[in-house]
Parts: sequence; C-alpha cells; structure tokens
Amino acid sequence: MSAPRIPVTVVTGFLGAGKTTLLSNLIRDSKQRRLAILVNEFGEVSIDGALLRVEGERGEVEIHDLSNGLVAYDDDEDFLPTMLALWQRRSLIDHVLIETSGLALPSAVMEQLQGEALAPYFVLDATLAVVDTPLLLAGGFGQPAAPDVTTSAADLPIATLFELQLANADIVVLNKIDALGDEALLAAETRVRQLAPSIRFIELAYQARLDTRLTLGLHLHEPANAAHRHYGPVSNMPGLAMRPLANQGQLDGHSHSGLGAHSHGLATHKHFHEQDPGWQSFMIRSKEAQDSDVLREAIVAIARSEPLLRIKGFAPPRAGGGRLLIQGVRSRIELQHEPDAAPARQAQLVFIGYHPSRPRIVEQLCELTGTAWH
Repeated sequence: MSAPRIPVTVVTGFLGAGKTTLLSNLIRDSKQRRLAILVNEFGEVSIDGALLRVEGERGEVEIHDLSNGLVAYDDDEDFLPTMLALWQRRSLIDHVLIETSGLALPSAVMEQLQGEALAPYFVLDATLAVVDTPLLLAGGFGQPAAPDVTTSAADLPIATLFELQLANADIVVLNKIDALGDEALLAAETRVRQLAPSIRFIELAYQARLDTRLTLGLHLHEPANAAHRHYGPVSNMPGLAMRPLANQGQLDGHSHSGLGAHSHGLATHKHFHEQDPGWQSFMIRSKEAQDSDVLREAIVAIARSEPLLRIKGFAPPRAGGGRLLIQGVRSRIELQHEPDAAPARQAQLVFIGYHPSRPRIVEQLCELTGTAWH
C-alpha cells in the first residue's frame, strides 16, 4: 500500500503583507503538526527564513531557504530536489508550507505539484493570499489608469500582480486589521470580492493569527473532493518556460460547489520581471552598532524619498544585546529590539523597490545615522 501524499499549503501575498509573521504564529499554534516550511524571497539574504527559524527551533519545524526568486520554474534548481528530499523524510513531516516571494505568484508551484515528478507524493491542500488590509483600503496597490489619467510605471504592475495573486488563491487572508472597525472590514472584503469573485473564503487575521483549522488540512484540491477539482489544459503566458505536465488534468480553473470556474493566469514572477526590469533588490551593510530611534528615523526619511516598497533586516543595537528587527512597507517602518534573539554581528538591510538608487540610500544612511554603510 502506497504512503499517503503530503499536503502542501502555498502562501502568497505582496511585499510586506505579513506572510512571515502569519507563518511564525502558525508555527506557535501548530505544535501537534510536524511542519516543513520553504521560504522564497526576492533578495540577496533570507531575512524571512531567519525569522521563521527562531520559531522553528521551539518545535518540530524545519525551514528551507530557496534562494532562486523564480521558485519552481525551469531555472530553479532547488525546488524539486528539496521537495523530493522532504518526501524521503515523510515519516517526520505532516505538512509542507511554501512562502512565495512577495513579487511572485503561486501558479508555478501549483503547476509543479501536479507534475509527474511530485504528484505521486504531494497534494495541494490550499493556496492562501495574505493582504495588507490598510494598504488595500488606502488604494496602495494602484488602479488601472483611465485613458486621460497619467499613471506611474510602477502602479500598473503592482495592481496587476496583486490582482493575480488574489485570483490564484483559494483563501484570502485580511491581515493587519486590529485597528479597523466593522465598516472598514466590510469595505475590504467587498474590494477583494470585486477583484477576485471566485475565491472560496475570506479570513480575518487578528494579530496576524489564523485558526489552524481554517488554514491546514482543508483538502481543497483532493481529486476525490468534487467541491474543488482542477481540470482542463493550461495555456502559457509569453516568456514562461514551464515543465510539461504528465497528464491532461492540468491546472486551469476550479469548480467551487456550483460556482463558475476561474482560470489561473501564469503571469508570474519571471514574466513580471521580464516585462518590467525596473524592480530591484539590494542589501546594504554596516559593521557598526545602531541607535534604534536614529536608525528608524533614517529609514523613514529614505522611504519617503526613494521609490521603495519593502525594507527589512537586522542590526546590532547600540544599547543592550540581541538584535534590532526592521520591517517596513513603504514609509511605515517598524523597529523592534529583540534582546533574547541571537546577536546580529552586523547590520543588514534589504531594500526592494522600483528603480531605487543604491548610492543615494547608502549616502543617506551614512549621513542620517552617523555610521558607515556600504
């Protein structure tokens, strides 16, 4: 008798939506499950992987960093071997979670899970799209421009990518909602339904937490589950080199208990960047300890002067041990002192944006913090 397939949950969402925080809380609340988490980031160093690894050390959780931002595509040499290695340790793993890059879609992973190499061993449990709800309500993802309206080059790609992330999801998770009232939450849900009318569920994540019963073990893509079945051929978008699937039950749409099928577009991270190469990610380092207030104000000033969407990293604190954790979405910057965390040996800040100037950011960091950066 063959071993049961391992369920896989894919977590997608735009830069700064809170995917890593959500997963950190999920680890804390899933002590009864042995988890393997694959983290894919758009950047030089896996900041998210380091954050999750701290939580993973407290339970039966293993973390794998996938350095190739094009997770599960033909030029990704890590995804397939990593998944097959997990299968070899299947007696130690109950569930796999895959966090995609904030500038990617989950479609390639979903396609690979149905391919001949992985389908005998893994089954897609569900795909979750995490949303920065205040940013959604503020119109931060942009709108397609009317013919007589001038739109920046960044706005349309952001809006398109965000909408495609939602369209590929089974469940949309409204995150960062603790300060929002019922009227705002209803407006957010209405907006999500307008953008992706065929999603199965919308869940609310207070304090970035989800009930594991609403997250893991949903069986939405089990072949025997008539309420959610894939069918039909998939059509490739230009610029994509997908591995062919072995059968005709390929990814196209979902049958949602009587709802009409919706198609999963394959305009992914690769296509997105080939069409719009202005997206850049780089890391800036400093060997000097940092004053937390000064560093935060410096990053806020930089975020307001450069076209940055995401800032994250660590720094050694000038006062106290441990490390400073920096998380930023546009000019909304959070800096926390984690005295019990492993000490940061140097400051490392990852900046992700649309044509940001690395030399200008280095110059401003040096000037505003009074420390040397490179």
